[in-house]
Amino acid sequence: MRSWSAPKVPRLPGAGVPLRLFDTAAGETGLTRPGPTARMYVCGITPYDATHLGHANTYLAFDLVNRAWRDAGHEVHYTQNATDVDDPLLERAEQTGVDWRELAEREIELFRTDMEALRILPPREYVGVTEVVDQVAELIELLRDKGATYELDGDVYFDVSAAPKFGAVSGYPEALMLTLSRERGGDPDRPGKKHPLDWLLWRAERPGEPAWPSRLGRGRPGWHIECTAIALANLGSGFDVAGGGSDLIFPHHECGAHEGHVACGEWPFARAYVHAGMVALDGEKMSKSKGNLVFVSRLRQQTDPMAIRLALLAHHYRADWEWTSGQLASAEVRLARWRSATGLQTGPDARGLLDEVRARIADDLDTPGALALIDDWAERALADGGTDPGAPGLVRDLTDALLGVRL
Repeated sequence: MRSWSAPKVPRLPGAGVPLRLFDTAAGETGLTRPGPTARMYVCGITPYDATHLGHANTYLAFDLVNRAWRDAGHEVHYTQNATDVDDPLLERAEQTGVDWRELAEREIELFRTDMEALRILPPREYVGVTEVVDQVAELIELLRDKGATYELDGDVYFDVSAAPKFGAVSGYPEALMLTLSRERGGDPDRPGKKHPLDWLLWRAERPGEPAWPSRLGRGRPGWHIECTAIALANLGSGFDVAGGGSDLIFPHHECGAHEGHVACGEWPFARAYVHAGMVALDGEKMSKSKGNLVFVSRLRQQTDPMAIRLALLAHHYRADWEWTSGQLASAEVRLARWRSATGLQTGPDARGLLDEVRARIADDLDTPGALALIDDWAERALADGGTDPGAPGLVRDLTDALLGVRL
């Protein structure tokens, strides 16, 4: 599947510092230790509606990870999926009378244009689930051969008893897992399952639903297994960061981690599980199911995409927060002020600013702290101008390279 165009990223003097991130599985912030090539997998959209600010908040967070690693001298191998066949997509297609393939293609293209406008660095591999059904089926066969699956009325389930470390990613008690499973696409109450938390790997063909031939019988992938297969095929086991929104901690990342563990025998499947917070509107999490969405494409018709990016950067990536229109207005003011300051012929020395911003980003992506530092420099530049002719250009470059904001 085609990805989107990459923005040009300025090269900064010196090198960034090692990046620290909060690992959900460890429950603490730790140093990332990638080799020459950092490997990251971020779970993509189910394309049944346009990109909303919750999506943008998540992909911006991992764009910052990408930029910080690159600034520290690493190559970055970044893979992302698009779940272009799944129950929510099929349900929306039936509701609207649109072919599910057309709906997915349309929304993926809109997602690409939103990501380009927000200057999100693209993944090396952008993979649709429909492109890798054979790989998914082969992985399920491998899990079956290792004794980790069973069949129920033609469906194939992962047997949670085959995952001795189950719960190690989320740290959730079983009662909460059961609740979240019911809320997030699981079927804990299905009769005949060995354990309520066993999850569906392969969904046997149902009338009127898309299906593919395989040695498992005609059907399609369940949830979780597609990301495991795509990550294994492109990054291998033991990659540096698995990322997504905090609503993916359970069941998605929990289940995927154990699929990878059983398939490869290596733990952890990802060295760190990193999660962005949820964005709310009118007191509720912004989500397609609730219909309380603020779409990036509509905001782009009203304002500069860099103002949207700044509005998101004003919040720490792990925080849950509520969107208000006033935040966009504040971001527009900040953007104008930064552009005025970096448009001057001279400015206050910015070499120390570069070091400070790098330190803030390296400290678990402290973007509010980084923005405050640049605010201070801009205020001083606009107040007295400064004497360094190279400072405005350096601030433009560091703001672009580290924060992705083009001035």
